[in-house]
Amino acid sequence: MDLLLNTVQPYDWGSTTLLPRLMGLPPTGAPQAELWMGAHPAAPSRVHRGEGTVPLDRVIDRDPAGELGEATLRRFGPRLPFLLKLLAADAPLSLQVHPDLARARSGHERENALGIPLDAPHRTYRDAHHKPELIVALTPFRGLCGFRAPEECAALLDSLKVPGLRAYAQTLRFVPEEQALTEVFRAFLDPPAGLLPAVTEALTTAGGPYATDLAAYAGAARAHPGDAGLLAALMLRYVELEPGEALFLGSGVPHAYLSGLGVEIMAGSDNVLRCGLTSKHVDPAELLRVVRFASPPASVITPRDEGGEEVYQVPVDDFRLSRFRPRTGASPRRLTLDAPQIVLCTEGELSLDSAGRALRIGPGRSVYLPAGAEAALAGHGTAFRATTGGAREVEGGPADRIRTGTGRPRRW
Repeated sequence: MDLLLNTVQPYDWGSTTLLPRLMGLPPTGAPQAELWMGAHPAAPSRVHRGEGTVPLDRVIDRDPAGELGEATLRRFGPRLPFLLKLLAADAPLSLQVHPDLARARSGHERENALGIPLDAPHRTYRDAHHKPELIVALTPFRGLCGFRAPEECAALLDSLKVPGLRAYAQTLRFVPEEQALTEVFRAFLDPPAGLLPAVTEALTTAGGPYATDLAAYAGAARAHPGDAGLLAALMLRYVELEPGEALFLGSGVPHAYLSGLGVEIMAGSDNVLRCGLTSKHVDPAELLRVVRFASPPASVITPRDEGGEEVYQVPVDDFRLSRFRPRTGASPRRLTLDAPQIVLCTEGELSLDSAGRALRIGPGRSVYLPAGAEAALAGHGTAFRATTGGAREVEGGPADRIRTGTGRPRRW
């Protein structure tokens, strides 16, 4: 069992207050966008293994079978297949989409053949993995996810009363769905002169039945003035999550987070195709090959209780996220799996006991457990557990028999 020392990513869209407030720390005045927990080579967590702090990816490299377990090693190779984050947004993230596994592999091979360095700013496929992801709201959370139904999208465009949008609304109403979404989205990424300023101005006064949605787009326009991605964003469904609700984003689904604090888990990949609302590299041509032009309902998920473990069901096996809410006086919860896991506290104070050692963790602190490690969770608060899909419980004694260390547990 290892206490994780994690990196905060200071992206410019990050909140200056949400993460410090959660962790009980004074704000620094700088944006704190994401707290990374895992073994991603760009910012691996560090652990103490008797030789100072060591990056978790290096620990796994030394003994992949021991750290990951045989099942995870066979399925995903010698790497931790997921990345867990605390995400704190105060401004819109980029309008983006992620590739499926086949597209990621072919794109990665193609760019390798072209000799594009992995760290080049214009590189699109940095690895050969897909990047499904799940965000669970800790505060009210706002985002854009997937296409609106064409008729609804046409009605929203009409509500702006911009003459230049009328032809697009007509296409959305009278052309078959996939063709309509494709044609209008493609056109919005390269709009005619004058359309973007007219829409931006209209957003400042628009109301009616889409007033809440349009206010969100107006905020995106203020954050990214003159960015054509705003027009494409108008086609996406506006989603509000209450704490505890989650949003799953599979391959090909265009999306952009807008604001709020959440727990995010994703497959360990850097493959992001952007087309707007960003200062980073955009690749509209490749994005158009990846986007799924359909308008299914947004994948808002509530957890399913499985014997006190609240599981967020997702259709991938790269990761599995669940929530525990232990209470004072309750029996400890056994957390022993045949796969690696990260336990993150988001509320209260929790204790983790393992192999004669005890840790107490508060909000924003996390612990790594290698495959097969015996551990018990107790206390009063909320914990999220990240592991792989298909992880199995390891046979062993009940949680209240797992011996703790002598003396007072360390508090973090």
